Amino acid sequence: MSETITSLLKKAERALERDETVVALLQLEAAHAIEPLPGVKSKLAYCLARERRQYKQARALCLEALHAEPNNPDHYYQLSRIHLLTGKKQAALKTLRKGLKFRRHQPTIDELNRLGFRKEPYFTSLPREHFLNRSAGILLAKLGSR
Repeated sequence: MSETITSLLKKAERALERDETVVALLQLEAAHAIEPLPGVKSKLAYCLARERRQYKQARALCLEALHAEPNNPDHYYQLSRIHLLTGKKQAALKTLRKGLKFRRHQPTIDELNRLGFRKEPYFTSLPREHFLNRSAGILLAKLGSR
């Protein structure tokens, strides 16, 4: 990896840490033009989704990164952030959990804690969305026993 790409990636990382996705987008686009690395693709995908709202292109780019490096939890983390931007919380949670299976990744853990955990459904043999589970959950929550 050349010094130029390394410099661009460091600038992009700092910008993402400060939540400056416009700056990160510019840096990552330049790095991607030089050499399309999987790490660059997944971060670029998140920036595209956040700033330009190009969700399909962002998801495809992130999936390319996942196919190149399927054991990298950072790609799963970026894909989950794209899911959250599109309002797909369940898909995001599933993606985060899948990424954690490979190794400990602190941003993933922080995101899972931020999103919260749900209690088990009252009737475990039925899906969470089933009428009985929803009704029992609401009733038990109002009674304070859940």
